[in-house]
Amino acid sequence: MAMNFDQARQNMVENQVRPWEVLDGRVLDVLRQVRREDFVPPAHRQLAFADMNLPLGHGEVMMKPIIEGRVLQALELKPEDNVLEIGTGSGFLSACLASLAAHVTSVDMHADLTAAAAERLKAAGIGNVQLITAEAVSGWQPQETFDAMVVTGAVYRIPDRFLGWLNPGGRLLVVRGESPVQQAVVLTHEGNGRYREESLFETDLPYLAHAQPPRQFVF
Repeated sequence: MAMNFDQARQNMVENQVRPWEVLDGRVLDVLRQVRREDFVPPAHRQLAFADMNLPLGHGEVMMKPIIEGRVLQALELKPEDNVLEIGTGSGFLSACLASLAAHVTSVDMHADLTAAAAERLKAAGIGNVQLITAEAVSGWQPQETFDAMVVTGAVYRIPDRFLGWLNPGGRLLVVRGESPVQQAVVLTHEGNGRYREESLFETDLPYLAHAQPPRQFVF
């Protein structure tokens, strides 16, 4: 029997995402409307709504729906916001961010993932996302600052340069720490180089390139 994707998407929102304290109506509507099944790799389309990370290649994953919901809610996006996403991946979170904000710049170091995300976003009719193929931890440098940032891979420590890309009042959501127990945190730029930090939840994601823990030498 063919899967009813519309019903499965609704069940994902009501039975997975909402019970995990995602109550923002705009976020829930976006997760109902953006067709997640069109953004997962074709081999995993039947698992589009499963409570699991889905592999994308290059060691990257598509986050669980419940994590995506919490991320979108915690960013508190406004319709006029300019957003930066580090780690395009499948393009699904890019599509959700673009539905909640004015513009999204999304950076991924793997050209094949960027190309696939571009096709999916075009098919979904989403035109307010700029995709860039680059390495963001130690290489790429934006020419502007942002109202919100989200990092879709983990970092052992938050790079100082990321904080410099936030406007005053801007929010950075990042997963930080040492696998398998990492912490999702939001840092809010309060101005004059001050940042307020809020811990959200524990999770475990693959690290961004050049953001892994230092190697431990055993004698």
